[in-house]
Amino acid sequence: MTESNESATDKPEQPAEQPGGGSIARWAPLGIFLVLVVFLGIGLTLDPREVPSPFIGKPAPEFLLPRLHDPDQTISAADMQGKVWLLNVWASWCVSCRAEHEVISKLGRMDLVDIVGLNYKDERADAVQWLRRFGDPYLTSATDLDGRVGIDWGVYGVPETFVIDKKGIVRHKHIGPVTDESLETTLIPLIRELKEES
Repeated sequence: MTESNESATDKPEQPAEQPGGGSIARWAPLGIFLVLVVFLGIGLTLDPREVPSPFIGKPAPEFLLPRLHDPDQTISAADMQGKVWLLNVWASWCVSCRAEHEVISKLGRMDLVDIVGLNYKDERADAVQWLRRFGDPYLTSATDLDGRVGIDWGVYGVPETFVIDKKGIVRHKHIGPVTDESLETTLIPLIRELKEES
């Protein structure tokens, strides 16, 4: 009898279970999930066309490229110094560029701003034929055959449009096709404002 009592009392005591013990481990996955849901929700509310560009407020990246219609002649960002201008990145193989082209052409007909095209990773003959078919709203188009200038400008894809002021500073970047709405509410007011600046 005594032996059995001793053996029972010699067993190491089990720690008493703490109230709420293990609850952190139990709720951690739910907490992580909720944080991810919040970040996803915020991400879904952002406009992908308004991705910030590291070039906003900085000098436009320099380039020297052959002109699409006259490859013996070149065009550079420096050639546009003293003017408010747009750089519109486009390609004949780009479906979204076709959708955007009517809007860019509309802006071109307004004679409000010089538009320079950056023909991106395109075959020259295809690009020339595309402009003949759909109209050419550009002051000129530069041929960026290997896409290096596009990379220098931080181009994610085509189309993209940059607004550059008289001092050669990038003031706005529009990702994706320019729409009638973005033209009327963002680009035209900004262009007019920049043209009034000394």
